[in-house]
Amino acid sequence: MTDQPDLPHASGPAGGWGSMKGISRIYGETWPSPAVVKSLGRLNKPKGVMCVSCAWPKPANYSAFEFCENGAKATLWELTSARCAPDFWNDDAHSVTALRHWKDYDLEKTGRLTHPLRYNAGTDRYEAVGWDEAFAAIGATLRSLPKESAVFYASGHAGLEASYLYALLARTYGNNNLPQSSNMCHETTSVGLTKVIGSSVGTIVWDDLAETDAFFFFGQNPGSNSPRFLHPLKALKDRGGKIVTFNPVIEQGLVSFLDPQNPIAMLTGKETKISDQYHQLKAGGDIAAILGLCKCVVEADDAAKMADKAEVIDHAFVKQHTTGFDDFIHSCRTTSWAEIEQESGLTEAALREAGDVYITAEKVIGVYGMGLTQHTHGALNIAMLVNLLLLRGNIGKPGAGCCPVRGHSNVQGQRTVGIAEKTELVPLDKLKDLFGFDPPTEDGTNIVEAVQGLFEGKVKAFVSLGGNLVRAVPDQKRMEVAWAAQDLTVMVSTKLNRSHLFPAKQAYILPCLGRFEADEQATGNQTVTTEDSFSMISASIGDRPPVSDAVKSELAIVAGIAKAAVAARPGLKWDEWTADYGLVRDLIEQTYPEDFRNYNARMYEAGGFYRGNGAHEQIWKTPEGKAVFTTPGQLNSVGFQDAPGRYRLMTLRSNDQFNTTIYGYSDRLRGLEGSRDILLMCPEDIDEAGLTEGQTVTLTTDVDDGQDRRLGGLTLTAYKLPRGTIAGYYPECNVLIPITHHDESSKTPASKSIPVRVGAG
Repeated sequence: MTDQPDLPHASGPAGGWGSMKGISRIYGETWPSPAVVKSLGRLNKPKGVMCVSCAWPKPANYSAFEFCENGAKATLWELTSARCAPDFWNDDAHSVTALRHWKDYDLEKTGRLTHPLRYNAGTDRYEAVGWDEAFAAIGATLRSLPKESAVFYASGHAGLEASYLYALLARTYGNNNLPQSSNMCHETTSVGLTKVIGSSVGTIVWDDLAETDAFFFFGQNPGSNSPRFLHPLKALKDRGGKIVTFNPVIEQGLVSFLDPQNPIAMLTGKETKISDQYHQLKAGGDIAAILGLCKCVVEADDAAKMADKAEVIDHAFVKQHTTGFDDFIHSCRTTSWAEIEQESGLTEAALREAGDVYITAEKVIGVYGMGLTQHTHGALNIAMLVNLLLLRGNIGKPGAGCCPVRGHSNVQGQRTVGIAEKTELVPLDKLKDLFGFDPPTEDGTNIVEAVQGLFEGKVKAFVSLGGNLVRAVPDQKRMEVAWAAQDLTVMVSTKLNRSHLFPAKQAYILPCLGRFEADEQATGNQTVTTEDSFSMISASIGDRPPVSDAVKSELAIVAGIAKAAVAARPGLKWDEWTADYGLVRDLIEQTYPEDFRNYNARMYEAGGFYRGNGAHEQIWKTPEGKAVFTTPGQLNSVGFQDAPGRYRLMTLRSNDQFNTTIYGYSDRLRGLEGSRDILLMCPEDIDEAGLTEGQTVTLTTDVDDGQDRRLGGLTLTAYKLPRGTIAGYYPECNVLIPITHHDESSKTPASKSIPVRVGAG
């Protein structure tokens, strides 16, 4: 695309003084105690606290400041001095109905919740309730409902210990209704990767980052979502490696980076150019783009054979480790460049330039995020990336592999220890032997099925271990009505969020400790563990005073609900487990002995201990016993036809947010300030639509299912995007996504390619 310097983009690199200013602003708004400096110094280190933000791994050889802007913001946000105590609800302006008009940012700014709360419909307010009374009432209601009508949801925050017991709570209660936040982001990874390489998670480890020759990025934004990743990227560029990026949006973290931990760089302003090539493909055009790269490899290999030169494809690896190669190669040869250009939005020349980097590099890591997973054919996107890596043996060797970048700090780990709706993923026989009960054998509900169950009135109760589900899922307006129609909602939370504002007939907010706070139980201060994106298990131990004497740990809350909702039996020792989390880790080790060998002894290892990954060792746990080449049946992943006036809307997160948590209104890495009510659109599309930059527009979902989905009040902003691709913020744009618009295999909502129309007003 031609340069358009007048469009709003970041004027400086990721990191640098902009990062420092962003942290300083949050410090000024939250006013934590001076001890927060000590907490930041303990981040991502042995005997410290693993960051509550993203799941990026922790190096064994850590630096003095092993945190990024996002991690610092999350820490300051959690350790704020503001308190949302029961007297908050005494204000005449603080009824639940009135608070629905507040912004997400303003709700969180009320501060940390200090006491368990119960909704009073008569006053339209929450009021303090004792823990024993709350547990008894929650348990009584759950026991009175049909077992299949209750759902136990988990966000990605709670540690492995609480997560294991939470899954046990659901199964001893009588169902496998255990949807989790990965249903909304990387469930496509779990399904897609398992099918083609037999692993549900990425294949690389930390040492691979230092050995690779090139990173190929697809739909992942480290500047806003995983800034600590920028350091390995800079290290690669310092040693002469290459980075090639495919993303519809220019993300400043993949353009340039100034290391805020390097005093010389900060003083001189010396930045590192990150991407050697940056290809702005259409939203949903990754299948075609990757096929183009593969076509380059095949053509180069054919030419090498003709010239009697060294092969380009690693044929020995392909023969020994893969299946489906011939059909895929036929697809590469027979798909025309014209088709690839049309569907990707990129030129043959651009793809050949990227293909040359891939062919030249001996070791390549393929990195991706929700730009690949959140499409109706997201699993095919992932299979295509695996195809590219397999062609040159780039899985299972040092410096190479597949690297999905996960979001929440323990979203991957919760699946590992049993928070899963699919019974095939859980060793039910071991649970039966350990706890003396018959676990339910019928699959439970994922997020899409749970939301549809709410719409149909089949789901009567929702227990949420963290999260802000009403705000996070598609079809928000319908969700608000259905959520409030339930018999019971129970939310384990640290701060107010929008999901609290649509209370069910009985509604409870149960405040929990933060990860930085001391978790004193009968045997002393407890340790919790989490799993990062590289399958490393690390321990955290808090040292800050709890926000209130009336808050409980996540594990203690899970155990309290379980004691009230589940029949007592000798094998269920909820009180003993609450007193000593080490006993829970023993149970996890007994349930998953290959992954958690010597769990308690290894949990404080620097960088974490590795639970293993078969594909990393070129052990393919697929039905075929090999890695699978996938022949694409189509060249885009959007699941709908383009038409005049129909756009592909992709949702974005700013660098001033984490998931549904909004820290402010600065998206400095995109040059956008002061508002989240914006729509990004390229100038050519603005002109063709007869619109004017700066005018107010409304988005309407272009799906004929009888539902009216629209979002108005958006300021139209000219931005450098591919034709036909527009962008707006998550979670605000979730109101436009039908719950039926999801990946075919995993049912992950297709938030990166929503069919919409744009109108004035």
